[in-house]
Amino acid sequence: MTITLNHTIVPATDNGRAARFFADIMGLECLPPAGARGHFIPVRVNDSLTLDYMTVDDPQGLHLAFDVDPATFDRILARLREYAVPYGNGPTTPDNGRIDHPLCPRGLFFVDENHNLYEVMSPA
Repeated sequence: MTITLNHTIVPATDNGRAARFFADIMGLECLPPAGARGHFIPVRVNDSLTLDYMTVDDPQGLHLAFDVDPATFDRILARLREYAVPYGNGPTTPDNGRIDHPLCPRGLFFVDENHNLYEVMSPA
């Protein structure tokens, strides 16, 4: 059997708000609450992966990186601009407004209120 990542827990002070922010920016779907007590808010990333947002007292930010096609990248960039979410071309410069990523033709980083650092990379 091939190993695939099924889900990962993303810490947040408000799991619903954090899940909706990520889903809105990325153009994804929030699923109904999950877990034994409904304490996860999953966001469907693809057919085999969800990010499960969980409320915690003191979230420590994660770095989550995504490969996307050029059209998806354009839509994500447009939503970041529409929602006035800062973005940038490096993990230490997630607010410089640039998309000239060091590892691919176009890429960007943005941060949520829980210090989760999202990276979006496109081949063109």
